[in-house]
Amino acid sequence: MNNFNERAERWPGRVALVVAHCAGMVDLVALPVWVGALIAGYGLDPQRAGALATLFLLGAVASSLVCAPRFHRLRSGAVAVGGFTLAAAAFAGVSATHDYALMALLHALAGAAAGAALSMTHGTIGRCRNPHRMFALAGMGLGVFAIVFLGSMPGLIATQGGPVLFRVFAGVMVVAALVSALAFPSAVADTEVRTANAAPIAPAVWFAAFGIGCMGLVQAMMFSFLERIGADRGFAPGAVTGVLIALGFVNLFPAPLAALLERRWPAHLVVLAGPVLQAALALTIAASSSYAAYAGAGAVFAAVMIFTHTFAFGLVAQLDAGGRALSATPAMLMVGAAIGPVLGGTLVKSAGYGMLGAAAALIGCVSVFCFAQAGRRRVAVPS
Repeated sequence: MNNFNERAERWPGRVALVVAHCAGMVDLVALPVWVGALIAGYGLDPQRAGALATLFLLGAVASSLVCAPRFHRLRSGAVAVGGFTLAAAAFAGVSATHDYALMALLHALAGAAAGAALSMTHGTIGRCRNPHRMFALAGMGLGVFAIVFLGSMPGLIATQGGPVLFRVFAGVMVVAALVSALAFPSAVADTEVRTANAAPIAPAVWFAAFGIGCMGLVQAMMFSFLERIGADRGFAPGAVTGVLIALGFVNLFPAPLAALLERRWPAHLVVLAGPVLQAALALTIAASSSYAAYAGAGAVFAAVMIFTHTFAFGLVAQLDAGGRALSATPAMLMVGAAIGPVLGGTLVKSAGYGMLGAAAALIGCVSVFCFAQAGRRRVAVPS
């Protein structure tokens, strides 16, 4: 364990975890461009486009549920390298076909592979000396990645077509596989960790998991259609792209802010406020015809999820020193996110964008209830 901490606290290990986090969480950054490219570049309707993103996320959920209980028995570095390599191959395959059935199969395969790698990444972060701070560092890396990705992809897709998105995804996964092969800080579980992983998961963890899942559902449901909402309301393409670029810059701040406030703001209160603010922003994006309101709410929408999730990650880490529950973070987050694109597409197709806001408010209430139960039932752990 001490050797692991030394490797994880050195910069090569930190960089490997940050890069793996960015690749595994690519959906958190890419969903608006992803679904938009499938609609505009492949001629799919919102429901079918959302279903492909959902298949990627369902694949990630399934593999996370398989890997998480076995986290302490798996060679996490090898799983990360293999997962990202397979995801790269699957995305390369998507870029080479327009057959919907094959695209669906490859999306699910890419999700399963990336989800396994992300499970190892988050479980490893959970075993660091300060999981909250390490996860915040990973969030900062994701913010930098978002700026580059969202600033460049709309123009690339406009000039080269939808398949370029999946070629870029494949490239991101290749980079993550190479960095993981060089520096991923794998750990072998000690006796204390194995004993902790043999105990049942505390009820507070399950409530926190459902709360995170609900926030992931709202995030994916709204974020998938952020670009389309702006385009369909008649805002200029440059103005919509400007919102995505601003979103990327804003995403630089929530993770370091969460790290600074770790010991000042109680995690169980932060996770109660997060879903409320998220729902308010979703209502604004869905209902407003004003560009200023759309841009302001859209630019900070993902930041709320990043900030709240960092505190939720730290909260769960207090209950799971072995990393087993945190290895299931992709399942917690993506089980909701997996439903989001196809649910959002169905709501938009049947009732318009306004229904997205109403659904977000309802789901936000469920998330607040879950986090409230997690706060009441949490086990006090000395810091």
